[in-house]
Amino acid sequence: MILPTVAVLVGSLKRVSLNRLLAAEIARLAGDRLTFLPLDVAALPMFNEDLEEPRPASVAAFKQAIEEADAVLVVTPEHNRSIPAVTKNAVDWGSRPFSQNSWSGKPAGLIGISPSRTGTAVAQSQLRSVLVNLGTHLMTSPEAYLVHHDGLFDAAGKLTDPRTEQFLSGYVDSLVGWIGRFT
Repeated sequence: MILPTVAVLVGSLKRVSLNRLLAAEIARLAGDRLTFLPLDVAALPMFNEDLEEPRPASVAAFKQAIEEADAVLVVTPEHNRSIPAVTKNAVDWGSRPFSQNSWSGKPAGLIGISPSRTGTAVAQSQLRSVLVNLGTHLMTSPEAYLVHHDGLFDAAGKLTDPRTEQFLSGYVDSLVGWIGRFT
């Protein structure tokens, strides 16, 4: 059996970010139900229509990875109560040029973690509007705005809180089911 492939956009450039740790834990919890393919957002130049033709190699590889994946998972922090620039830049490149929207028709999930008491709720609300407008089939439930606290991840990056792990397991189950509706 071929497992569905999920292109994972982590909206952080930090090498060891909370959202990168979260993405790794989601992959661990999915086990042998999904294959995860990290997208390289660090290699993308800032979006500029002048760069659309000829397309930079990093953009071509990014778009191809999305197009070849069965689904997309966006794991993003929140910056200043909004979508981080790196996340929005990646979304913009994936949608361009106008007639070559790589996101269209993809089942998608959205999740994030932040030390803020509201987690990533505002960024996700804004990003939800953008992703739906781009034609993704965005999973709307459960919503997942995780709040980071000291000790949530151990030194190896594994979750330490059983309640958070249980919640994430449910999120992954929903994501697997959602993707299965389209693949």
